Amino acid sequence: MKKYTMESSVGIFVLIGLSCVGYLTVQLGHVPLFEGETYRLNARFTSVAGLKVGSPVHMYGINIGRVERLVMDQKDQEAEVEMNIQKGIRIYEDAIASIKTEGLIGDKYVSIQQGGSGEQLKPGDRIIQTQPAVDLADIIGKYAFGDVKKEEPASK
Repeated sequence: MKKYTMESSVGIFVLIGLSCVGYLTVQLGHVPLFEGETYRLNARFTSVAGLKVGSPVHMYGINIGRVERLVMDQKDQEAEVEMNIQKGIRIYEDAIASIKTEGLIGDKYVSIQQGGSGEQLKPGDRIIQTQPAVDLADIIGKYAFGDVKKEEPASK
């Protein structure tokens, strides 16, 4: 009888461990298994360097969605970013979408600065005002090779 008690407790321990590993896999893999409903918004950028599918979308520093797809529009020579935004988050047509970096060399994400005037964007609409990512390597290269011009003080 004691043998079956020990085997049962080990089996329960293994099941709890496997369920914890499964939960962490879903959470860290950003699988939208337990998330609520979302709607899609688009934005066009001249460069999306470093942005990936699954990158977060932030507004006021809070995660409100994920990048769903990156598409290149060769006709207009722009990159289109499709984002899934949580239902209930209102974004207006004068909002600004920009690509930012977490920390100095961290991952890229989309930051939305909320507008307040105009119409609310509907699912499938596009954020018109965008700012591409600042490429730190380009800035350092320009500074190192003397392409950055120093401003001279204004004469009195």
